[in-house]
Amino acid sequence: MPHKIIAIIPARYASSRFPGKPLVDIAGKSMIRRVYEQVQQCKHLNEVVVATDDSRIFDHVRAFGGRVMMTAATHQSGTDRCAEVVAAHTGFDLAINIQGDEPFIHPDQLDLVVSCLTKPGVQIATLIKKITASEELFNTNSPKVVVDVNGRALYFSRQAIPFQRGVPPEDWLQSHSYFKHIGIYGFRTNILAQLTALPVSPLEGTEMLEQLRWLENGYPIQTAETTHETIGIDNPEDVERVLKIHYGKH
Repeated sequence: MPHKIIAIIPARYASSRFPGKPLVDIAGKSMIRRVYEQVQQCKHLNEVVVATDDSRIFDHVRAFGGRVMMTAATHQSGTDRCAEVVAAHTGFDLAINIQGDEPFIHPDQLDLVVSCLTKPGVQIATLIKKITASEELFNTNSPKVVVDVNGRALYFSRQAIPFQRGVPPEDWLQSHSYFKHIGIYGFRTNILAQLTALPVSPLEGTEMLEQLRWLENGYPIQTAETTHETIGIDNPEDVERVLKIHYGKH
């Protein structure tokens, strides 16, 4: 029986670093619209829904013809917001959570998450990408991940892991392969409901990385490696950088 897959794009208006970020204009289209249209290109998806708690975003998505659902303002994470959407849309056995601040996400990345998630025994799937620059390796805003021989995540950290004893940090990339985490998640919908019922875990509270809650409670996370670079937008300066990279605008 074929899988029925829903893709969910959580989008909040409130942001300490960049209020109204989903509605920012990027070369003539809002960021949330660019994310939505990129996600729609994934051939495996049966439904794409924006999940928001703000009427401005809700009205905007409706205006460009997208599907959108108003969700509770009390959610602590995008995962919780996704779970509310899944609960309201019966019949889906897989759910994909896509960051609403990556307007140039590649459809191939979504296909990769789906193919990973549909393998027997996989409950949660996500993407990793090889790190090629020391600046990124030591950037604590870019979570790193260590995986086992089968690609299952062992740990996520904001620190560069593993530590290389006796090797100067500037040489770490030459002597070991490091991976950063790409924040796209795929879930079996029954597992998603279980995850959102879990309390914040000690490791999650320490690193401020939600996926550590799942690992700490014994839920395996399968990874797949992507070669596509993603460009997230965290602050207004990132918009200028994206315009320069993708459109040659200064």
